[in-house]
Amino acid sequence: MADFHSKGFFGQKTALILISPSKTIPYIFIHCIKKKFNGTWEKLSFNEGKKIKFSLEEIVMILKVLNKEKFNWENTHSYNDVNTKISFRWEYENANRLWIHIGNYMKALDEAQIDIMKILLTHLLNEKIIHATSSSKPSILGDADYLELRNFNFLFKTDANAITKTQNKDFILSSTKKIEGSIKKITEKAILLENNSGNKLWIPKSVILSKYELKQNIKQNFFIDKKFLEKNGYLELIK
Repeated sequence: MADFHSKGFFGQKTALILISPSKTIPYIFIHCIKKKFNGTWEKLSFNEGKKIKFSLEEIVMILKVLNKEKFNWENTHSYNDVNTKISFRWEYENANRLWIHIGNYMKALDEAQIDIMKILLTHLLNEKIIHATSSSKPSILGDADYLELRNFNFLFKTDANAITKTQNKDFILSSTKKIEGSIKKITEKAILLENNSGNKLWIPKSVILSKYELKQNIKQNFFIDKKFLEKNGYLELIK
């Protein structure tokens, strides 16, 4: 059974991407993006769009609307002194179209998309009730980890440029990409890394699979999960 889930609900101009980084954390993310004037979509990897975290209780309320137990559900999220209004509302009574408003983003789900979201949220809720509420299995993922979305079953450390394996060295080497660069900014869950080509990349700490110093403007080597780099379009920036 997959631990990570991601599903996009795309329209002509707006899309919602529902993400569950792990079954062991009691929340999901919905990331909203729009199509730009040049025809390209806002990118998660560039910190564009709007991201909201939904708790288990909020998932329950969304499902009540999807199951037509409620006509609508509204809430306000507050983060870093920014309030975001959220609503899930049927177009009208007995409608087959659902409107989702998250801040300035608005997306209508058609009948098929509604059923998919309903099935997915029901599965995630049941999965998280089992795995994310057990004190014997603490969460190891943080809020910034939605960008990566993988839970590794190995840990390793580096001594200078040499990798010390704890499981399979070849597997670890093939699963990571070494980037030489320096840290420009540090948050609780991520760093802004500038590589030798001058490209700046926001990297969740959880996908850096090597030891490094949390100091700015010093050259270091970072071994970063290759799948994260591929998903977020970073490989082209670090060649």
